[in-house]
Amino acid sequence: MQFKFTEDQQAFKQLAKSFADDYFAPNANEWDENCHFPRDVLKKAAELGFGALYCSDQYGGTGLSRLDSAIVLEQLATGCPSTTAFLSIHNMSTWMIDSFASEELRQRLVPKLATMQLIASYCLTEPSAGSDAASGKTTAVRDGDDYIINGSKVFISGAGESDLYLVMLKTGNINDGAKAMSAILVEKDTKGLVFGAKEKKMGWNSQPTAEMTFDNVRVPVSNLIGKEGEGFKIAMAGLDGGRVNIAACSLGGAQMATEKAANYMQERQQFGKNLNEFQALQFKLADMLTNLKAARLMVYNAADSIDIQSPDKTENCAMAKRFATDTCFNIVDDALQLHGGYGYIHEYGVERILRDLRVHRILEGTNEIMRLIISRKAIQKSNQNSLFL
Repeated sequence: MQFKFTEDQQAFKQLAKSFADDYFAPNANEWDENCHFPRDVLKKAAELGFGALYCSDQYGGTGLSRLDSAIVLEQLATGCPSTTAFLSIHNMSTWMIDSFASEELRQRLVPKLATMQLIASYCLTEPSAGSDAASGKTTAVRDGDDYIINGSKVFISGAGESDLYLVMLKTGNINDGAKAMSAILVEKDTKGLVFGAKEKKMGWNSQPTAEMTFDNVRVPVSNLIGKEGEGFKIAMAGLDGGRVNIAACSLGGAQMATEKAANYMQERQQFGKNLNEFQALQFKLADMLTNLKAARLMVYNAADSIDIQSPDKTENCAMAKRFATDTCFNIVDDALQLHGGYGYIHEYGVERILRDLRVHRILEGTNEIMRLIISRKAIQKSNQNSLFL
């Protein structure tokens, strides 16, 4: 499938790339080294409409399609995949609020989320419930007009920095799995909400990650997103888009690493020749570019399938996430190899991209879970004699 950008999409692409070049790229190494969360720069991104990309414009969203948004996130990630990935999580959380929350919550929160006056995080993973999200043990028990929440979440991006936390938990029998899952908003300063120490990580250092503990946290029933028992459906709807988003971030990182490698090959000499004169290295670069384009087309196709509400959208998103995050990590690894020893040095920026992209193969559902989704869909189609239709 070949995508031809509209004039608007070209404009979004150029705007995002300019912002990445001006604000993300010059600071990415420093943010990584100092574990700095650039809230001020994220607010500047929101001024351009990047804080609520695919939310409706009713309360300040930009109203872009998922394909438009993937294009924007891809270009932003050329400057800093880690910061862009956090922005994508904020966008996913904001979309869930805009799509499923009450009118009162939408009207009160979405405008502030769109400008990133408020920042949102998504809370799904628990110490004993990673890939098996439906087995989570965090609970919310109704007490009059409130819920009382107890439990914990781990690996939460933005924990301690974000203002709002969209928490997936059980409002029914804990053993009922997905049927008991609901989604509730918790504000940062709510009594009983405790944040653990910031995790020391391999990558994604421009965004904090920490554990969250809920000790009799009381929130109003009006903070429920959707209805009781709809949390798993909301989570899965959000994750289709989240998988496209994180795949798009991988595209941007791989694009920048490839550009760095191509430029380095023109400058570096060995055995009296520039590296770009060696056929073996030319072939390596050709494979990197070919694989990057294949991954890009898969991501764009998945984004488009969400826009048109294709019956295959979940399968397409899983395929795109699996292929793009694996492929782009390998492209960056090849880019580092082409740099030789310099690729291992922090100031060149390639090793940072490699570290940032590694986690993309784990979050939003591990790539092993993506394979399960794809294979189960294939078995269903095979039983219906429609595997290749």
